[in-house]
Amino acid sequence: MKLQQLRYLCEIVRQDLNVSDAAGSLFTSQPGISKQIRLLEEELGIDVFVRNGKRLVAVTEPGQVVVSIAQRMLQDAENLKRVGEEFGDQPTGSLKLATTHTQARYVLPAVVQKFIALYPGVTLNLHQGSPMQIAEMVRSGEVDIGIATEAIELFEDLVMLPCYEWNRCVVTPPGHPLLKCRPLRIEDIAQYPIITYDFAFTGRSKINKAFEANGLNPNVVLTAIDSDVIKTYVGMGLGVGVLAKMAFDSHRDRDLRAIDASHLFEPSMTRIAIRKNSYLRGYMYDFISLFAPHLDRKQIESRMGS
Repeated sequence: MKLQQLRYLCEIVRQDLNVSDAAGSLFTSQPGISKQIRLLEEELGIDVFVRNGKRLVAVTEPGQVVVSIAQRMLQDAENLKRVGEEFGDQPTGSLKLATTHTQARYVLPAVVQKFIALYPGVTLNLHQGSPMQIAEMVRSGEVDIGIATEAIELFEDLVMLPCYEWNRCVVTPPGHPLLKCRPLRIEDIAQYPIITYDFAFTGRSKINKAFEANGLNPNVVLTAIDSDVIKTYVGMGLGVGVLAKMAFDSHRDRDLRAIDASHLFEPSMTRIAIRKNSYLRGYMYDFISLFAPHLDRKQIESRMGS
């Protein structure tokens, strides 16, 4: 049994049993992967996959146990590698991070700048996606840390570290009638076409919930995953925007106006996600503390062990 065989096995599962996609992801050949999986099955004396001809269609019951153990073994192998790197002369390595556009664009730049100054020998790889995609990337080991608002709590094999609460604002062009509404009501917003986030992103469920609680059916004319796209179409006069307050900058967005809507929507909590039983390098702890200063190494380790 070889670690490479286990990598092939886990990647096939991650690619929804598509051997061709797994081969492409691992930069190897499809016949080579198929051969190694057959050798692994022969050594174990079981079929890991259910086959229909040459196509894999399911994971067998014993195969599910094998996959679970293989994932743990690969994680432990990665942890061993990190231990060796941690106690080298210079802090080098990589930090793979997945987050949403809003976090990457409006919250992380200052954190990344400080981190790079502290650890010039560490390569930072930033991936963007939906909260569900982010959680999946952390779960699979594709990234070390995920930062998102929704979806993380759905994964029992992830550790959740609460970072900060945030809420929303309504963005309009200058002179819009909503700017005269004091205080702003949810009924006022519902009178106009609304541009906001795609349902999979950045607290959209909290926005829907607020309208539903008041018996309102908002006219959402456009959705996007990008706060800047939302503001662009608001500036064109296509509707009013409902977006995260952190995504509005009065200096950069001087052609728009923002109205605080914190009293209308439930706050959302941004969380960091880490895979359970993973070994974090020292610089990873420091990155988390830079992003969420209330989380020191002792607190993070306590959460990791809970």
